[in-house]
Amino acid sequence: MQPVKMNTIHVANGDCAAQSLTQALKLAERDERVIALRDDLAVGPLRDIDDSSPARATFWRQVLNSAQDFEDDLDNQLALFGQLARGDAQIVIWHGQSAADQLTLRRVAYHLRNAPQRLNEARLTHLDLSIPANDAQPESVTRPDGATSVGMFSPKQLREKLRTAAPISVLRISRLALEWQEAKYASAETRRLRDNMLVPSNWLDVDEALLDVANEEWQPSAKIVGTAMTRRFDFLLSDSVGFWRCRELVTAGRLKIRGTPSEIAQAELRR
Repeated sequence: MQPVKMNTIHVANGDCAAQSLTQALKLAERDERVIALRDDLAVGPLRDIDDSSPARATFWRQVLNSAQDFEDDLDNQLALFGQLARGDAQIVIWHGQSAADQLTLRRVAYHLRNAPQRLNEARLTHLDLSIPANDAQPESVTRPDGATSVGMFSPKQLREKLRTAAPISVLRISRLALEWQEAKYASAETRRLRDNMLVPSNWLDVDEALLDVANEEWQPSAKIVGTAMTRRFDFLLSDSVGFWRCRELVTAGRLKIRGTPSEIAQAELRR
């Protein structure tokens, strides 16, 4: 049987999410396009993100300790929004209960606000992690804060959620677009999801968590960061951001290092 081809584009935050969703569509025999948006919008500056890329690119070069030309990547991502806005396909934005996914939803709503009839959503919560599937990842269920991202779900779990995709009301699209503008212009280092509201914040609690996990004994930095990632921050802390914050704490003299800051993922740390 040939897959059913429909004029629908699915949008998800991150390559892992997009890969799982692509496989889910194949399992459902649906020939539909999937677009991966590749930016953790919960962290770093957002003010100029929809106009220019230098500030955002500088942030990611600092986080990833890389000379990579992130400007091109970010410009290409911005171009995708333009293509979505100019097209005629139905758009389904997939999102979990995490700051990055919710910001992605709001950013898509902002760019599609003049074509509200084309915008749909598929919502995922921690309860959906219990959908029976032999390809599910048991470790994804263990977060005590109930935070979820699309990348935490298996292809078979996402296939079961395909039928739940539904239009977003014009009123809600307008509100989401406004909330994206508010998030962009708020002066914040991080953004947290609390009671489904996005709240500006800083790095203080993340740094304190890393210092709390570290002790007077040398530990692999990967263990310190991995443990901190399970804590509740009201956004999902990534390993790359965790290692960056460790580098910053080393520079500030609050952590000692055995190794080199430029290769902190292989180093050992202690207070």
